Amino acid sequence: MTEAHTTIEVFSQSAAELRELIDRELAVRCQLSEDCPAGLSQAMAYALLAPGKRLRPMLVLHAAEACQGTLAAAMPAACAVEMVHAYSLVHDDLPAMDDDDLRRGLPTCHKKFGEALAILAGDGLLTQAFEVLATQIQPPSVAARCCGVLARAAGPCNMVGGQADDMDSHHAGGDLDGLCAIHRRKTGAMIEASLELGGLAADADDDQLAALRNYGRCLGLAFQITDDLLDVRSNAQAVGKRTGKDAQRGKLTFPGLLGIEQSDQRARQLVAEACTALAPFNGRAERLEALARYVVERNR
Repeated sequence: MTEAHTTIEVFSQSAAELRELIDRELAVRCQLSEDCPAGLSQAMAYALLAPGKRLRPMLVLHAAEACQGTLAAAMPAACAVEMVHAYSLVHDDLPAMDDDDLRRGLPTCHKKFGEALAILAGDGLLTQAFEVLATQIQPPSVAARCCGVLARAAGPCNMVGGQADDMDSHHAGGDLDGLCAIHRRKTGAMIEASLELGGLAADADDDQLAALRNYGRCLGLAFQITDDLLDVRSNAQAVGKRTGKDAQRGKLTFPGLLGIEQSDQRARQLVAEACTALAPFNGRAERLEALARYVVERNR
């Protein structure tokens, strides 16, 4: 068995139990009151509970573990991050955005429920994420900091702004620095925030938070490069969504600028840098290191 296959197998085995726990917690938070229209509730649950890697909530929980916190204290933040991520996918898939009809191997939310309800489901997930943070993170001062971190990462200067630039055919002039800047906002900001939220839930100190952010900054870009590579090298059955669409749309990607081999090398170098950033945790961040190595070996 190759080292790559070993990495995937080890990570998959250790992550399976944690993913089940996250899914149970997400399902609990999908049980909304009767004041929520049934169709909206169903669309929100469909988007949130669809099979997924749960990478971002895992980052929250592993970061808390590295800072000697508990899963219970960090779980509300983990769920909030996944709600924001699910909302972003619902909106990204809309005809006015990426116009996708397949997500995680299932029809996209707007294909299943119609565009209007899909938009509202995304709105509902986004706002519910902040309710979860504000009411379930303790103490309230930490809840407030968490709300600020998540809002900044998901807002107009990061995830939303990155998506806006990514849709603009004239952005960045087709250069590598511009592409990296887009994806540090569109993808990387939420990954970095996930780690910071886990640290905050574990009462991390400033040095620990800085180390987590450095790790997240490298991991976020490595994740996006790998995503671009999967769009070129994989197929819809493996990744659960259409592939080859970036090239069809003339979209700026890392393989398009650097080529496949150099993109792969860059992703691996970023993962190595991410793992180096974990040195201050003195061996308590083994799961974060394994997750980083999995990112560049995954096939979906």
